Amino acid sequence: QVPLVESGGGLVQAGGSLRLSCAPSGSIFSINAMGWYRQTPEKQRELVAAIGCSDDTVYLDSVKGRFTISRDNAKNTVYLQMNSLKPEDTAVYFCAAKTGAAITWNAWGQGTQVTVSS
Repeated sequence: QVPLVESGGGLVQAGGSLRLSCAPSGSIFSINAMGWYRQTPEKQRELVAAIGCSDDTVYLDSVKGRFTISRDNAKNTVYLQMNSLKPEDTAVYFCAAKTGAAITWNAWGQGTQVTVSS
């Protein structure tokens, strides 16, 4: 599978904003859903937000109202706008995609660190 490449992570103060971007590193067949996961050493990887091919979205309860996922189908790119960031949002954020007829996430990025200071 062609890997995905994330960008936009970094260090921000609590209350600040960051925008993550993710796109394939090469040609990729028929992306349907795209999403963002996050992981810390203390917690298992969790789904933060996902967006389907009809722009239907799902969000982790703790980020509802603060994070917005969007996609540019022409560029096969997905974005995660993160506002009102909290220290508990600190994690490595991973981009994921479902391609073709896949029913599980079958393409992943390498992860980007987001650190929110208090």
